[in-house]
Amino acid sequence: MTHPGIELCGSTVLKAVTDGQVHADAICALEAEFPADAVTAIMDLTVEAEAFGAEVRFSENAIPNIVGRLVTDADSVAALAVPSLDAGRVKEYLKANRIVASRIKDKKVFGGCIGPFSLAGRLFDLSELMMAMYIEPETVTMLLEKCTAFITSYIQAMKETGIDGVVLAEPAAGLVSNDDCYSYSSVYVRRIVDAVQDESFSVILHNCGNTGHCTDAMIRSGAAALHFGNRADMVEALRVCPPDLPVLGNIDPVGILQQSSPETVYSAVSELLDKTSGYANFILSSGCDVPPRTPFENIKAFYKALAEYNEKD
Repeated sequence: MTHPGIELCGSTVLKAVTDGQVHADAICALEAEFPADAVTAIMDLTVEAEAFGAEVRFSENAIPNIVGRLVTDADSVAALAVPSLDAGRVKEYLKANRIVASRIKDKKVFGGCIGPFSLAGRLFDLSELMMAMYIEPETVTMLLEKCTAFITSYIQAMKETGIDGVVLAEPAAGLVSNDDCYSYSSVYVRRIVDAVQDESFSVILHNCGNTGHCTDAMIRSGAAALHFGNRADMVEALRVCPPDLPVLGNIDPVGILQQSSPETVYSAVSELLDKTSGYANFILSSGCDVPPRTPFENIKAFYKALAEYNEKD
């Protein structure tokens, strides 16, 4: 939840995604206003693709979008260079992480990064990538190797800023089968996890495309925690996940948090907490990034429901 912090600062999404200081100020403003147990960077899934050379369309108060395809076949993938950390807006995101880590000491601070399969989809076009998995899988794996190399170096740089972990967003991996999610996502996520995760730094794997069919592949990634979107059955996810694996989710960020009333938010949160009460590894969260223009009264209702539930224990 970072976009509401931008609004608390009287700034714009455009400024926050291009200026690390504005981004950090938004996170800190939000932390001062709401009692979250951790703070996170914006889930901007264009930063890494832009670093590779993809075209990004910006607007004042909307999340950036990738325009067109950067690579189209084996030859263009082979010619694609793994970018340095000086490319695009990477330095601004590292700057935001560094500032927040220096300011917020009493709770966990998480950066954000796209996952390898989702990044490959941004570079190759997701529909084309999914077809290529069956027509030219060697091209897909070659692209995933390059995506994984860059993501690993990027997260290692995040780790050096002093933050406590990263939310690795793999929404596109929820659009394929469990076997394909494992082969084309979790195998590569596991390599990232093995390179960066330790006792002081955690990878939270986010997959809001998962409806429950690829939870097994997510578990096999080795990530320290799993984050589910609102399309998943939270109780079923908890049932199949190991009891010592933190499982986060999954209030609908648009349909509930942004577009409904405070009363509806309160009821939805209370219902989810009641349903998951038998699982000590459950952590309440939105199902994905809280979007711009989410009413503050709805956010307050979210925390009110949580506080009143905890008071019953």
